Amino acid sequence: MTTQTIRTTTSADRAIPPIPTSRLTAVELRKMFDTRSGFWLLTSIGILSVVATAAAVIFAPELSYETLATALGFPMTLILPMIAILAVTSEWSQRSGLTTFTLVPSRGRVIGAKAIATVIVGIVSMLVAFTIGAVGNSVGSALAGADTVWNIGPAHAVQIVLGNLMGMAIGFTLGVVLRNSAAAIVGYFALSFVLSGILVLLARVREWFTDLQPWIDWNHTQIALFEGRTASAQEWAQLGSTTMIWIIIPLAIGLVLLRRSEVK
Repeated sequence: MTTQTIRTTTSADRAIPPIPTSRLTAVELRKMFDTRSGFWLLTSIGILSVVATAAAVIFAPELSYETLATALGFPMTLILPMIAILAVTSEWSQRSGLTTFTLVPSRGRVIGAKAIATVIVGIVSMLVAFTIGAVGNSVGSALAGADTVWNIGPAHAVQIVLGNLMGMAIGFTLGVVLRNSAAAIVGYFALSFVLSGILVLLARVREWFTDLQPWIDWNHTQIALFEGRTASAQEWAQLGSTTMIWIIIPLAIGLVLLRRSEVK
């Protein structure tokens, strides 16, 4: 007599497909708006864009699209890196990391989704700023009775977006390395203003450092992107050098430490 064993299929026997990256990215995008600080930080992009545009229309002696882009650039270079920092450090500052990494054990996939969400927010924010600037340029020129000046071409616009994304990448890297919102924000301002100022001063008082500064000062290469002129091969190489020093290498080290750190 043959004994036949009947084996029931349980949920554990079925292969559970991994959560797709698109869903992880959508979740990270939603999380950027969930907290009060994140919501108002993103909202401030639109508010400050309107304020900066109105100020340029009222006070600028000669209104042009480049003038408005310059006015809009200052709040963007401050707010967008803060958004990138908070996107990374939210798992630790809000103590939601245990839940997140339990649902998605691969920390690399979570950080990758945060990076994609950060880039999306950065690009959309810049499109909003460009649109508000375009409206302000048209309205301001009409009020002044002057011709509307559109002196920013597609290549210049791409360089402006790239410059802002580079600033966001610095903030994102600091978030990965430090995993603390306050420390990363302080670190960003220290790199942007304190260290950059020291490097500029050193280049002025030490002749041998003048040629070296563009290769190690990320703020110098970022500002060059906003100037609107066609970058030379050497300037692109300098951008690659500062990106390697301040983004790629620290980010790689931060990811290794993040994957090994204890989540509470």
